[in-house]
Amino acid sequence: MTIIDQEDLINSVADALQFISCYHPLDFIQAVGKAWEKEQSPAAKDALAQILMNSRMSAEGHRPVCQDTGMVVAFVEIGMDVRWSSKLGLEDMINEGVRRAYTDPDNTLRASMVTPPWGQRRNTGDNTPAIVHVRIVPGKQLKIGLTAKGGGSENKARFTVLNPSDNLVDWVLETVPGMGAGWCPPGMLGLGIGGSSEKAMLLAKEALMEPVDIQDLIARGANTALEQLRLELFEKVNALGIGAQGLGGLTTVVDVKIRDYPTHAASLPVALIPNCAATRHIEFTLDGSGPAEFTPPAPEDYPDVTWQASTNATRVNLDSITAEEVKNWKPGQRLLLTGRMLTGRDAAHRRIQELLEKNQPLPEGVDFHNRFIYYVGPVDPVDGEVVGPAGPTTATRMDKFTEMMLGKLGLLGMIGKAERGPAAIESIRKHQAAYLMAVGGAAYLVSKAIRKARVVAFEDLGMEAIYEFEVQDMPVIVAVDSQGESVHQTGPAQWRVRIEDIGRMQ
Repeated sequence: MTIIDQEDLINSVADALQFISCYHPLDFIQAVGKAWEKEQSPAAKDALAQILMNSRMSAEGHRPVCQDTGMVVAFVEIGMDVRWSSKLGLEDMINEGVRRAYTDPDNTLRASMVTPPWGQRRNTGDNTPAIVHVRIVPGKQLKIGLTAKGGGSENKARFTVLNPSDNLVDWVLETVPGMGAGWCPPGMLGLGIGGSSEKAMLLAKEALMEPVDIQDLIARGANTALEQLRLELFEKVNALGIGAQGLGGLTTVVDVKIRDYPTHAASLPVALIPNCAATRHIEFTLDGSGPAEFTPPAPEDYPDVTWQASTNATRVNLDSITAEEVKNWKPGQRLLLTGRMLTGRDAAHRRIQELLEKNQPLPEGVDFHNRFIYYVGPVDPVDGEVVGPAGPTTATRMDKFTEMMLGKLGLLGMIGKAERGPAAIESIRKHQAAYLMAVGGAAYLVSKAIRKARVVAFEDLGMEAIYEFEVQDMPVIVAVDSQGESVHQTGPAQWRVRIEDIGRMQ
C-alpha cells in the first residue's frame, strides 16, 4: 500500500504548472527548430525564429512562453493500492495546486477561467477549477498528466460523426484549413477515433500528451495501420501550405497523434484537437516518497536560433500616424511600431458596444480616433516589469465589432493574431484601415517592446481591461492592407502550389 500525502500532491501540481509555463517540452521545441532549418517561406521562417527565441527567453527569464497561460486539464491514474493522507478530495487538492501555481508572486500566471460560462462570466481570479479526468488502475502509484491548454487552440477543437464508409483523411484535410490560424501553428494535431462523442474528444486530448516522434516513425516506417495513418496525415496536412502562423510555408504540424477505441457498428466518431506553438504538458508519478521534482532543459539543448528585427522593416510612429501612411502599406510588409496604442479584447469590446447602444460616452481617456488597438490580455508584471508576457489573442473573435470600431469610433487599425473573416476584411477595405499581425507564441519577446503600460478603463475586467501601451520597435506584419488583401489567404494558396512543385521535383 502507498500513502500519498495531501501536500505532496498539491505541491507537485503547483510546481509542474509553474514549470510548463516557462519551459517548452524539449522534444517539441527541437522539432520547431528543425522546421525552422528547412523553412523556405521568409514570413514563416521569421515567425518560427520569434517562437524559438521567445522559448529560450522564457526559460532564461522564468516567465510564461505565452500570455494565455492556459486552462488546466489533469489526467489522473490512481493505483488501486493507493491510500490518502488528506482532508481534501482529489479535485480539491488539484485545484489548490492550480491556485498556488497561478498566484505565485515570483511568476504570476494569467487567470483565464470565468464563471458562469454564460452571462456575466466573472474571472475566478486563480484559474480554478481544473478539468479533471480520473481512472482507477492496478498498482501502487499515482500518475498525473497535466496540460495548460490555451484558448486559441482549444477553440479550434472539432468533432464529427462520419459514416463508417466515409474517408477519415478527407474529413481532416477539409477541416484543418477551416480552423484558420488562431491555434498558432506550427503545433500538433491530436486525433481521437471511435468510442462515443465524449470518448473521441478525450482520446484526442490525451493523444496530445505523447512525445513528438514523427521523424523517428518516418525513418523506420509504419508497422501498424494507425502509424500509417499518422504518416499520411502528417504529409498531407503539411502539404496544405498553411505554414507557421497561417502565413504559408512548409510546416503546419510537427506531429500528428492518434488514439482510437472500439465504437458502434453504425458510427465513426472523430475528434480533432490542435496544440499550439505554446504546447505545454508534463507527466509525473508519486509513490509516497515525496513531491515530484522537475529538471529544466539545459541551455545547450535549445535550437541555436537568434531572432532580430528585419533590417528592411518600416519604422512606424503611432503617435503621428496618418491614414495616408496606412494606405501605402502592402500585404506582408514588416513594420516596427513605436508610440502609444490602446488594448482591448472580447469583454472590452462588448462594454464599448453597450455604451454606444445607450448613447453613453466612452470612459475618460479612451479615444480610438486615428489610433491602433492591440488585441491582448497580458500577464501581470513581476519584479519591476512594465507588463508581463503580452502576445496577441485571436483577432477573429473581434470581427463582429470591427465595423463599430472603424466606422463609429474612427479606429485606424488593429493588431492581433490569425486571419480576419470576410465581414472584417470588407470593413477594413471600406474604411481603408489595416490589420497587423504579431506572432502568437512569442509573448515574452513582444513584451520586451512595451516600455510603459497603464490601465485606462474597465479595470474590473482584469486582463481584459483597456490598457494604454507605449511600445518601441514592436514587430508586426501587414496581414490585411487597406485594399482588403489578406496574407492569410494569399500565403497558404501560394505555398500549396509550391509544395506540389517541390514534390514533383523530388
